[in-house]
Amino acid sequence: MGRLGRSVSALCLVMLLVVGLSGCGGDSSTGIEGIRDSGVLRVGTEGTYSPFSYHDPTTGKLAGYDVDVANAVADKLGVRAEFVETPWDSIFAALGADRFDVVANQVTITPERQAKYDLSEPYSVGEGVIVTRADDSSIRSLADLSGKVTAQSSTSNWAQVARDAGARVESVEGFTQAIKLLNQGRVQATVNDSIAVYAYLAETGDTSVKISAKTGDTSEQAFAARKDSRIVGDINKALDELKADGTLSRISQKYLKADASGAPAAASSGDDAASRSTWQLIADNLWPMARATITMTIPLAAISFVIGLVIALAVALARLSTKKAVSWIARAYISVIRGTPLLVQLFIIFYALPELGVSVPPFPAAVVAFSLNVGGYAAEIIRSAILSVPRGQTEAAQTIGMDYATTLRRIVLPQAARNAVPGLSNTLISLVKDTSLASTILVTELLRVAQIAAAPTFEFFALYTTAAVYYWIVCVVLSGLQGRLENHLGRFVTT
Repeated sequence: MGRLGRSVSALCLVMLLVVGLSGCGGDSSTGIEGIRDSGVLRVGTEGTYSPFSYHDPTTGKLAGYDVDVANAVADKLGVRAEFVETPWDSIFAALGADRFDVVANQVTITPERQAKYDLSEPYSVGEGVIVTRADDSSIRSLADLSGKVTAQSSTSNWAQVARDAGARVESVEGFTQAIKLLNQGRVQATVNDSIAVYAYLAETGDTSVKISAKTGDTSEQAFAARKDSRIVGDINKALDELKADGTLSRISQKYLKADASGAPAAASSGDDAASRSTWQLIADNLWPMARATITMTIPLAAISFVIGLVIALAVALARLSTKKAVSWIARAYISVIRGTPLLVQLFIIFYALPELGVSVPPFPAAVVAFSLNVGGYAAEIIRSAILSVPRGQTEAAQTIGMDYATTLRRIVLPQAARNAVPGLSNTLISLVKDTSLASTILVTELLRVAQIAAAPTFEFFALYTTAAVYYWIVCVVLSGLQGRLENHLGRFVTT
């Protein structure tokens, strides 16, 4: 095809847009002086790890032991804490990418972490325990884990303890998921800190599980910062003051139902969240999930799809080019996009690019990743649709004096659009569902809202099913629009 300049220019324009988005990012703080100048201590935490970091079901606000400790430390430093919610398995990557200043999420002090990060002095101390189902008497010591299946966060120190004991470790996002799998009989045990276990038992009154053994390991939890961050010394001074005035003890009793040493206390009678029925819990979260769908999931899918279509059209025309270099570049782009997982593409853009000095905020990062992904898949759909238009149509247009661009705009693309609708509609529907992956890079979309609601209540089935219904409704609406669009474009198809 002779005139590809406009298409290549469009592709270059989109790439410039990507680079422009990639240039967006906040300035990183330099030491405690930078934090005090900004007035903000950026704190990375899960937001789904009850009772340490979760959203209070009654208020929707971030709460928990680690959250209150971080707020108290920030107050001592004369700044306010700004929390950045991040999945545990991505939290250290986000710290390295300067998404926040410190991690407050029960980070256990280990030699490996001390070598790579600046760790504060401990603000909670516990011991390793093995939790099994109440009717399981096969595990009475750490050695009994050999050959058993445990559920652990893949990057936690307790996962390594279980592996060293000979257990097969199933990776989960956090302690709440591990307990759920244990309750369901899908794993035989989970190893965790006694503080988390005592707090769980006190909050829920769950009699279906028990502490069957201790590991002999003592765990100390601390704030983690980037190496040579020059902020840990001031955090340690703040923690010393909080210990001296009894603040840490009061916070631990409030959330953990045990003191910071891990000693158990009497179980509480529960709270309003525990007494709410499943149906009431679903009703309370219908609007937050709907709002996330309307304000985040749908806009993310729509913006990414439109930009992706521009990329796809340019790449499709490049694939059809008679110039081998242009065609090869398009082929290479499609090969890379279709040959690598979307989740990996998200992680490269959000977590890896900052190592090269390019920091992309969460929502633009998701748009860039989804747009590039749509471009790779939709390019082949558009190319096949263009090829499906009879060559005689192009030849007839040329005989009456139409140039390439006019032929493409008035003759070829209108007919190709009708043939491309089913494939592109399927791509859009898949994109709507794929937006759930954006929760891994700090975008609070529909699935993330469901995770936040489920974490302190352990009602995973009810809330995840509700989220699934929202996704399904959006996809049903899109399927209906697909039929109408096909009928509308049918007038361009020649018989």
